[in-house]
Amino acid sequence: MKLRIGTRGSRLALVQSNLIAAPLRALGVEVELVPIRTSGDRLAQVALADFGGKALFVKEIEEALLDRRVDLAVHSLKDMPAVLPDGLVLGAFPEREDPRDALVTRRGGTLDELPSKSVVGTSSLRRRVLVLGRRQDLDLRPIRGNVDTRLAKLEDGTYDAVILAQAGLNRLGLAPVHAALLSVDDFPPAVGQGILGVEGRGDDARTLELLGSVDHTRTRMEALAERSFLRGLAAGCHTPVAGCARADARALTLTGLVASLDGRTVIRSTVSGPASTAEALGQKLAEELLGRGAAALLAANEDGRP
Repeated sequence: MKLRIGTRGSRLALVQSNLIAAPLRALGVEVELVPIRTSGDRLAQVALADFGGKALFVKEIEEALLDRRVDLAVHSLKDMPAVLPDGLVLGAFPEREDPRDALVTRRGGTLDELPSKSVVGTSSLRRRVLVLGRRQDLDLRPIRGNVDTRLAKLEDGTYDAVILAQAGLNRLGLAPVHAALLSVDDFPPAVGQGILGVEGRGDDARTLELLGSVDHTRTRMEALAERSFLRGLAAGCHTPVAGCARADARALTLTGLVASLDGRTVIRSTVSGPASTAEALGQKLAEELLGRGAAALLAANEDGRP
């Protein structure tokens, strides 16, 4: 049996796809990686929120999947919209990497220790409002490009610090000298951060059965809870949203956050319950935040008003 895996062409994307390819090859499956250039890759110098958000990193790959040019797709789950195209399903979630963000600086130090007016690179609305919630004196500027490009811009002095997903650094085997992890409690990550989503066609039973070999139960529960929360909010790409679930054999705890564009208003809550009710917990958290004012924030943010 041969499977073609659709993937972005970046070094990180190829590493991530090989994390899925390797165990499938061990089962005797012939696997081919098919790099696909996405709209997000082509629009490397623009603000993604102005052109459809992170969904631009999956659109062309999903089209190839629906057209049967590839059999599977491997995505960073945080790049995926809450609702999938008809006919596609998430067939597996391998074990989660570290969900935290990392502050990488040129001279060392924590977020609280950065000198006033330090230039911090991030194009994430979530990261921006979380930083400003603690340090209004920092100069936050957009940054695009893959992990290596961002670290190079830090090294050449364009930025004093950048914020990156620790999962990406780990998967690439990178350990910057001056990196400080930001705690999930103080700096909640994006929904799905650290998780890979393996997408397939709903009618391809044979392939979906094979994906059982790479699925990780705890990670699946966390992913389902976080994506249910995001789906329940129906948030667009102009709203800072964070969500992180932590599950064990019996219980799951999910924390979510919605903020205004200026970071002055932050609505946050946590729910817990049996891991088997992951999606219901995500919906419950979304409804709670919407009832506490998140609905008004979402409407204001999507209208472009701080």
